[in-house]
Amino acid sequence: MSTYFTIWHWTAIIIFASLFVLLTLLSLKEKDQNTMLSMIFSSFLVIVTAAAFSLMAIDKYTKVASLYGVKNTRILRTETIMFTGYVKNTGNYKIGEITLTVKLVNKGHVTGNVKGGNFYRPSGIISFFSSFGEESRSDRAQKVENEFVIAKNILPGKSAFFRVKMPYPPYFKHVAQFTSITAH
Repeated sequence: MSTYFTIWHWTAIIIFASLFVLLTLLSLKEKDQNTMLSMIFSSFLVIVTAAAFSLMAIDKYTKVASLYGVKNTRILRTETIMFTGYVKNTGNYKIGEITLTVKLVNKGHVTGNVKGGNFYRPSGIISFFSSFGEESRSDRAQKVENEFVIAKNILPGKSAFFRVKMPYPPYFKHVAQFTSITAH
């Protein structure tokens, strides 16, 4: 993606590449061949690890976006839920791609709506044989999570409207909904 690297990314890459070249030149002064190779290899590992962490930190502070006016509408006819809203680039650099993550959690376990029946379900010999071969109630997924690319190539200060649709399990009751975004 052409918008991934900013001037700060390139500066960090140049600094770490220069540091690796310097450490390699210093390692070449070593007389023992095995020691020299191990010094070059260890400096390579340290530089690559430090560069990866610094690029992730730079990414966190240069690609900043915010969600505004997120609303959801459940469509019963198609068993789906639709999320709409706006995403805005609040940083100073162009963002190549913004991903929305939507998580639906059944029964509201994370919101504090916990009752004993949510965790303990009595079962007997009759329910064992009656549900043989079909999906039982306890095997159903209690969390649904989907990711959607909602915007591409957003300039600083600009916003974009998004609309995403995802399946809504019909057995969900008292659902907790969580939305978050990541900018790349």
